[in-house]
Amino acid sequence: MMNVAIIGSGNTASVLGRLLKQKQYNIVQIASRNKAHAKLLAEELGAKHSDLNGLIDITADIYIVSVSDAAITDCLHFLKVHNKPVFHTAGSVSKDILKSVSDNYGVIYPLQTLRKEMKDIPEMPMLIDANNGSTLNLLSELAINISKDVRVVDEEFRMKTHMAAVVVNNFTNHLYALAENYCKMEQLDFGLLKPLIKETASRIAYLSPSKVQTGPAVRNDAKTIDKHLNLLNNYPELKALYLKLSNSIINFNNKG
Repeated sequence: MMNVAIIGSGNTASVLGRLLKQKQYNIVQIASRNKAHAKLLAEELGAKHSDLNGLIDITADIYIVSVSDAAITDCLHFLKVHNKPVFHTAGSVSKDILKSVSDNYGVIYPLQTLRKEMKDIPEMPMLIDANNGSTLNLLSELAINISKDVRVVDEEFRMKTHMAAVVVNNFTNHLYALAENYCKMEQLDFGLLKPLIKETASRIAYLSPSKVQTGPAVRNDAKTIDKHLNLLNNYPELKALYLKLSNSIINFNNKG
């Protein structure tokens, strides 16, 4: 049984902590800027807790920094790990941000949108990297225990994949939010669109998104596009986005 300390108490830290606990890793400490949040997660996982002004648990074999990309730097002073392996979970931050705290460091990036409230944990590919072979072997063993899809990748691959993840996850969700707001303002039922959302997402499990594109833009249906734009006269930002995305679909389709 390996001892693990987790720095962070948010969505990713919570899900990873639960997965590791299920696989018989011993979570010895949860440390977070918010001590109350650290306490809640620590109580769930049977660990001690601390804020970042306390002392790190030196009995841990592995340290996982699972905080927002921008907050990793704020944790470095806490990571007095005596060259034990330390990993962060960020998609767009170099592993070398950890080189000042240990000679053995790396990245374990879960390619999934995670929420601490989720009861069923979805498939979660892990992109991993480390600064030396022995640390990578240790990280691989840990990752394989909690994911069926583990890839050893370099930083360029990981960061480009993170960018693509923002497009398919964050941008599409924002479009859902804009459509929901439009429905609310126009007294429409956004719930009517949910089966369409599910069907569209399900298709790319077996087909390329470019092969299942539908709608007026892919058909070059200018009349329908103009009708939609007129409906958006009171929503100038959404109107501009509708036009930009329609033109992008037309241009992409023409290139294909």
